[in-house]
Amino acid sequence: MAKLAAELAVSAETIRRDLRLLEKHGLLRRTHGGAYPVETAKFETDLAIRTTRGVPEKRRIAAAAVALIGDAETIFIDEGFTPQLIAEALPTDRPLTVVTASLNTAAWLSTNSPATVLLLGGRVRGRTLATVDHWASGMLAGFVLDLAFVGANGISREVGLTTPDPAVADVKAHAVRAARRRIFVGMHTKFGVRTFCRFAEISDFESLVTDTGLPASEAHRYSRLGPQVLRV
Repeated sequence: MAKLAAELAVSAETIRRDLRLLEKHGLLRRTHGGAYPVETAKFETDLAIRTTRGVPEKRRIAAAAVALIGDAETIFIDEGFTPQLIAEALPTDRPLTVVTASLNTAAWLSTNSPATVLLLGGRVRGRTLATVDHWASGMLAGFVLDLAFVGANGISREVGLTTPDPAVADVKAHAVRAARRRIFVGMHTKFGVRTFCRFAEISDFESLVTDTGLPASEAHRYSRLGPQVLRV
């Protein structure tokens, strides 16, 4: 807070007042020690921003998610930075087939992993470097997958998993339908957030993997809807 006030040449109280106002209008969400923008149909953070926030927590989430892989051999990995970290943590001692919409994930796996990589076709979104639209959804419709690692821009007990872009929501929904098992991965800041397009229910998932910023009491409330909730 003090650093931001110094950079903007305003008082700390001005910063606090502005943050309260932005939160009141639904534009950000304050947390202990910081604030995060709330993604909406008109605003979504890009991949470059996501790679700079909460990286240690995201690495722990990725490692815990990969530990749940079990005997899965065909795996969907969603777009986004945390799913990319999951790809980097996959085991290399057995054959895996990875399906992804993420150009970054596909490129990393193709050069650093023995996994067979299938990149979904379609229009590439510059914001996330991932493919969408009917080409991507059509490919997923033809697959039967063992496991899907899925992220979201928001997850709430009332409306389930959401994302701002209808095209992205369609790809995620197809991945959820194609997979025998589904695991959600995401920071605690995603919880309690609702964005424009719903693509899955919480009960669709066997596990929700997040960081310890999610209170244990809230994790218990989510677990009552079906999945185990892991806070790492």
